[in-house]
Amino acid sequence: MRTVFWVGFWTFLADQASKYLVVHWMNLRELAEIVVLPDVFNLRMAWNYGVNFGLFAEDSNLTRWVLVAVALVISGAVLWWTHNEENRWPARVAAGFLVGGALGNVIDRLLYGAVADFLNVTCCGVDNPYSFNIADIAVFVGAVGLVIFTGAKKPS
Repeated sequence: MRTVFWVGFWTFLADQASKYLVVHWMNLRELAEIVVLPDVFNLRMAWNYGVNFGLFAEDSNLTRWVLVAVALVISGAVLWWTHNEENRWPARVAAGFLVGGALGNVIDRLLYGAVADFLNVTCCGVDNPYSFNIADIAVFVGAVGLVIFTGAKKPS
């Protein structure tokens, strides 16, 4: 369980520090976009009121609180499960990424009413309209890691 805590803690801290740096210190919320590597990587401000790719983004208080509750329930379930099941360290690391990322986005919803997304990757002349953040990456990596590193035990 210690592994889950520390991976979650550092994931959460990296996410919140990056958001503070980009949104407030670099003032991306006013600038809207900073080109880092032309045609490859930009910091592009986006406020996500929904889930992935802005789905369910009605910008309503109900949506905000439902998404906070869902993230907290999923985080709690993952913590309970990792505490009560014997998992190898890769599964515990994955659980930490998922919980740390989910809690990072919960804090955004509590502070701003939406998730602060700002990483934008483009390629091959295609302008990607979507932005994401460290928490989104962590949730994705954590979920995939849990699928890969958990499940039925192999017969011995």
